[in-house]
Amino acid sequence: MSGGLDALFRPRAAAVVGASSDPGKLGSVMAAALGAGELPVVGVNARRPAPEIGLYGSVVDAATALDGPLDLVVSCVPAAATAQVVEDAAAAGAGAVLVCAGGFAEIGPEGGEVQRTLVRVLDRTGIRLLGPNTSGFFAPGRRLTASFVPGARDLPAGGVALVATSGGVNHALAFGLAQRGLGIHLGVGLGAAIDVTQADVLEHLADDDEVTAVALHVEAVQDGRRLVDRVRDLVPRVPVVAVVLGRADVGDFARSHTGALATSWRTTRAALMQAGAVVVDDDRALLDALAVLARRRLPARARPGIGVVTAQAGPGLLLADGARSAGVALPELAPSTLATLGELLPPLTYQRNPVDTGRPGPSFGRVIDAVGADDAVDGVAVYALIEPGALDLAAVLREVPGGLPVVVGTTGPGGSVEELRRSCGDAGPVIAETSAELVAAVRAWDADSRARARLADGTQQGTTVAPLDLPDVPDEHEAKTLLSAFVTVPEGQVCEDREQAHRALARFGRVVVKLLDPEVVHKTDVGGVVVGVTTPEELDTAWDRMVTLHAPRVLVERQAPDGPELLLGLRRDPVFGPVVVLGLGGTAVEALDQVALGLAPLGAADAAALVSALPGRSLLEGWRGGPRRRDGDLESLLVDLSAAFAATEDVEELEINPLRLLPDGSLVALDAVLVTRSTAVQPR
Repeated sequence: MSGGLDALFRPRAAAVVGASSDPGKLGSVMAAALGAGELPVVGVNARRPAPEIGLYGSVVDAATALDGPLDLVVSCVPAAATAQVVEDAAAAGAGAVLVCAGGFAEIGPEGGEVQRTLVRVLDRTGIRLLGPNTSGFFAPGRRLTASFVPGARDLPAGGVALVATSGGVNHALAFGLAQRGLGIHLGVGLGAAIDVTQADVLEHLADDDEVTAVALHVEAVQDGRRLVDRVRDLVPRVPVVAVVLGRADVGDFARSHTGALATSWRTTRAALMQAGAVVVDDDRALLDALAVLARRRLPARARPGIGVVTAQAGPGLLLADGARSAGVALPELAPSTLATLGELLPPLTYQRNPVDTGRPGPSFGRVIDAVGADDAVDGVAVYALIEPGALDLAAVLREVPGGLPVVVGTTGPGGSVEELRRSCGDAGPVIAETSAELVAAVRAWDADSRARARLADGTQQGTTVAPLDLPDVPDEHEAKTLLSAFVTVPEGQVCEDREQAHRALARFGRVVVKLLDPEVVHKTDVGGVVVGVTTPEELDTAWDRMVTLHAPRVLVERQAPDGPELLLGLRRDPVFGPVVVLGLGGTAVEALDQVALGLAPLGAADAAALVSALPGRSLLEGWRGGPRRRDGDLESLLVDLSAAFAATEDVEELEINPLRLLPDGSLVALDAVLVTRSTAVQPR
């Protein structure tokens, strides 16, 4: 047998442990599902062997009874017996085990010990395990169904691969795709994923030319960077659409604002998007996206253009509004295109994009062709009701040029949409039944096209730099000294007595007085920051406050002009490694609870995408006469600092908050937090 997961997903023979002569037992249901195709299947029942009906007393006996090698063993026995099943499977020469039972770490300490025993067996034998606590997998094209869910064996074959944490979600998505006319190549429920993970399955699919799209349902990630790499490998060839659960999970990171906001849900979504996946919010949106991407993708563009043609203005407005609100470009049409449309349509119709034909008529197909031929248009979204008396929509769609990506929204009398799909065939345009589905399809087109363009950008990869030279005491002053190689920091003076502070005031004029204590991350919360100090009397008052806080040292800095503020944070996620967090700074980052995230090190293209995704970005672009950031400064800072952070393994967190935009468009780091592994303390 070849390596990887072929023993699991392409077995030459299978044995079911826990099979029975009772057809209602789980093992019997699984054996019947597996045996419904061409796969040789034998049963194992140590208590009631019956070789005459294909039930053997051990896995080894079952393997001996086969004409060829045994690759897959399916365990349908309780958790406590699973480790022995794996031992027996390895002894019989099997390469993979599917474990359906629950009762492992999810139930508490007792189950956790059972799971640890199982993992030790896997480590010793090298056998691969799917599960535990899963309803299995299916590969309809090979008539292979390792699932006890009724109806799974009837799923249509096709090109979509499903990789779901939940076995139930795996089946639900498969049935949903089938209802939309899409077939399944492979559907996998990972369960607890103590061995086979999302990344393993994606690696298995990497060279499979039969795959046309991949769907990911993610509840947890075991090997984050490897998952990102496998998604990035797939996206240039096939689209990857992902839904991530855990929106309400705030994570366990509370060392700084960065840790509090960069939850596992946020980080996973950001990591998958950076890898090129189309990330959606729920299973319905996932199905909508797959329905279009599995059939037709747009060319890779930094900003693809969508042409809209509608035979009814109202649905067309819904489409245009939904697309533009998501940042999808509906470009101006060329004068030559407008001239053609003027010849095809009545003068009172809107002809610029969206193009409203007023009523569907004989020229409707030529309107679609004209819009699709415009140089600024990469794909066309069409809406037209099924009105046989006014327009033969099926005939129009069958004549759409084969190379033109088209998605159509429509509805009509009962059964008419399905009839339209059958008439157009698999090679025809994608058919959506609502404006919402049509909007979801257009958004998916746009996200996939942009992602592939970014991945193809030569500046996408991060730079390689030397590790940071870390200070012995990582207080704010030392952190800023380190950061001064990357960004401007205020002029300042570390003061150990009142006289030094007064000399600093005389030098700088208007100052900020700060507590310097590496154990205090949020100085404002304890009254450790005094701003706007201009007189000796005000300085004495500020100094006295620092004394009451038992400040080991005090930092006196020149106060910077007002301006919009950012947070720039870096931390080490336990799953994905170095992560960059960018958001509005100061207290606004907590109030808005909105940030943009990316994996470090960032390349130039990734940094630009992170800035584009920043909530409230308009505040940096001259909002209401405010300062406008210098082009490229923030992106360069993200690239350089993320590379240095990624290269310095001893740094747990590095945060600039606030990073202020000054009136001249430059950036200055007003506060900084540095947390290292060797000097980590519990912050106050």
